[in-house]
Amino acid sequence: MFAALYAAHLVGDHWAQTSRQAAWKGREGWEGRRACAVHIATLTACKAAAVTALHLSGQQVRPVRTALALAGDAVSHYLADRRSLDPARGLARLAELAGLRDFWKLGAPRPGQDDNPVLGTGAYALDQAFHVGCLWAASVAAAR
Repeated sequence: MFAALYAAHLVGDHWAQTSRQAAWKGREGWEGRRACAVHIATLTACKAAAVTALHLSGQQVRPVRTALALAGDAVSHYLADRRSLDPARGLARLAELAGLRDFWKLGAPRPGQDDNPVLGTGAYALDQAFHVGCLWAASVAAAR
C-alpha cells in the first residue's frame, strides 16, 4: 500500500500538478484556495488509481479504510500546501519550532533573483518529508 501511494504521490505532486497550481496554491484568497483544491483533487485521483491498480493485481484492499485514509492524507496535503511565505504560519512555522529554520531557508532565492540557483531547497525537502510522513500514516490506516 505504501509503495503504491508513494509512487502515486510523486506522479501527482510533480507531474500532474500544473505550473499554475504550483505557483498559485499558496496565494491568499479564493484563487489560492481553488488552485490548491484542484491540485489536491488531481493528486488524490492519482493515489486512488494506484490503489485501484493494487486491488486489480490481486492485493486485498479495504475500500472504506482506504477512502478514509486518502481523505485524511488529502486534508493534510491541502493544509501543508496552503502555507504562506509568512514564517509564522504553516510548515515554515513547524520547521522553526523543530529548530530547522536555517534548513527551511536553504537554497531559497535571494532578493532580486527570479529563480532558484540550486535544484531543490530546504523548504522543498521538509515539505516532501511532511507529505511522505502523512502518506505513511495513511497507508498504515488503510492496511488490513
